[in-house]
Amino acid sequence: MATLRFPALMKYYVENRKEIQVSGATVSELLKNLCAQYPAIQPHLFDGQGNLRRHYNLFVNGTHIRELNGMETPVRESDTVILMASAAGG
Repeated sequence: MATLRFPALMKYYVENRKEIQVSGATVSELLKNLCAQYPAIQPHLFDGQGNLRRHYNLFVNGTHIRELNGMETPVRESDTVILMASAAGG
């Protein structure tokens, strides 16, 4: 299982943990399995059409998934996936 790390504000939805082990062959499967295990997180990650909300960024081993294969990026057991929320302000 890959390691999935969360931003501090999302820990509430995953039993106050900053990282968990989640299975999945791709980033998409990993997030689906995460939502199956922690259903309360789903509406915070995905919009009504099932797309990842645009203020989240995902990195596999430090590389943004848009530079890889997007949500279909393969994930191995030894990989670390980081979910990062974009920050805005002024």
